[in-house]
Amino acid sequence: MKQGCMKGAWYLNRNPCVQVACQAAQSSLAGPALLHFPTSRPPSANAMPSFTLPITSRLPDVGTTIFTTMSALANECGAINLSQGFPDFDSPALLLDRVAHHMRAGRNQYAPMTGVAVLREAIAEKVQNLYGESYDPVDEITVTAGATQAIYTAVAAMVHPGDEVIIFEPVYDSYVPAITLAGGKAVSVRLKFPDYHIDWDEVAALVTPKTRMIMINSPNNPTGSVFSAADMQALVRIVRGTDIVIVSDEVYEHIVFDGERHESAARYPDLAERSFIISSFGKTYHVTGWKIGYCYAPKELMTEFRKAHQFIVFTCNTAVQFGLADFMEEKSHYLELAAFYQIKRDYFLNAIAGSRFVPLPSRGTYFQLCRFDAINDARDVDFVQWMTREHGVAAIPVSVFYRTREDNHVIRFCFAKSEDTLAKAGDILRRV
Repeated sequence: MKQGCMKGAWYLNRNPCVQVACQAAQSSLAGPALLHFPTSRPPSANAMPSFTLPITSRLPDVGTTIFTTMSALANECGAINLSQGFPDFDSPALLLDRVAHHMRAGRNQYAPMTGVAVLREAIAEKVQNLYGESYDPVDEITVTAGATQAIYTAVAAMVHPGDEVIIFEPVYDSYVPAITLAGGKAVSVRLKFPDYHIDWDEVAALVTPKTRMIMINSPNNPTGSVFSAADMQALVRIVRGTDIVIVSDEVYEHIVFDGERHESAARYPDLAERSFIISSFGKTYHVTGWKIGYCYAPKELMTEFRKAHQFIVFTCNTAVQFGLADFMEEKSHYLELAAFYQIKRDYFLNAIAGSRFVPLPSRGTYFQLCRFDAINDARDVDFVQWMTREHGVAAIPVSVFYRTREDNHVIRFCFAKSEDTLAKAGDILRRV
């Protein structure tokens, strides 16, 4: 572990890479990134005249994402990275073999815009088996470049300038920029701390004639909270008789703990008829770097989705799609995923038992929130930087998921890690 990043300025002064990374982390966490264009250029034989280019940013409050910032800081400091949400173990060997097989078989050119047929058929079969709702793989399912692209595409396809979109904070960081770029207005509902439940009367009061969309996320990142059947029924009552569409982000659909059931929007006909439902192969099969997800929706909605999709990304990795279709026949993987990650959640909780961190309930996802106010009263953005530098474990401050930067002295750990990683992190965290 690089002691300079943790313990002393001497290392920073001698290592400009670390100095730049730590300064960048401070800058990114401190507030919005500003656009700077140089008024002069380094001298060269073909130098252009110097000038200042005025830019009006469409995302003036957006800087480098916290995930990029904290992972960079963890790398530079040699810290254990429990910040960004990716596993430190590999996907099943059979899945890798099937992708390699299809690459060698020549499936390396463009896939159909909507995704390869066998994969869309496998998705339709899974959704039918799990949630009892039938989706046509030809007209109602599209393979996407990850869930983030699917979310952006759904918003771009449906939200017009001036439309309002209800979101729930703390909110995953891609939602609001997508709404803003579409010309819409994000209307926030605060999840109630500390269990992050929803006051549905408050939601109903925010619905106006301008409300075009409601975006939900269960299991929820970053909180680990999970929608109940009562939550879904409350949502049904709110949207009934309106033209509101729903984006249901269900990327952690297979990671719900303690015997609870994932309440997909597909289970509720009144919601399914108006919902874009989004999931992620990256989360399910430990392959976040492949950036493959999918969206399913009724034909009328999917037609609009595909109009945008074809010009945003057009299509996704062909061989990977074929490999995923093959591996989806191994249903045991996603059916056993909740148990797999519940073991890791409990292992991590045992590893930090006796520390001054106070865990909040994690009912789903592979994230664990912890309060740190028994350690100090620093802002969470400062605490995670201090902990990364001084103790060598990186986490995510939850305040960055609020537009107002609400700080409840809570940070997010990712436990999608090997037991060795979690044990080492726990040993450190018990001494913080």
